[in-house]
Amino acid sequence: MARKKPARRAERDTQVMVKTNGLAEEEATALAIKRELASELHRAMKKQRMSQSELARRMRTSRAVVHRLLKRDDPSVTLSTISRAAVALGRNVKVRIKN
Repeated sequence: MARKKPARRAERDTQVMVKTNGLAEEEATALAIKRELASELHRAMKKQRMSQSELARRMRTSRAVVHRLLKRDDPSVTLSTISRAAVALGRNVKVRIKN
């Protein structure tokens, strides 16, 4: 038997599909960017055998912030947080706007 979506998630998915003024596309793009970012950060952590707690310590923030940063379905993350995570992992951030 298929698992049902939690009520909030199902409601959010419906709201995204209902939007017709271009916001749904913007939200989808933001989510795609966040998923890729979360994957890259997770790979860097795994390569260095670094825990979320250790990354949080190096970023001088809480583990909850790191958890949100690594959560693929949460697009609300700041450039400051991304930058601090990259520095803590010995990486850098490059942002480009393409055609």
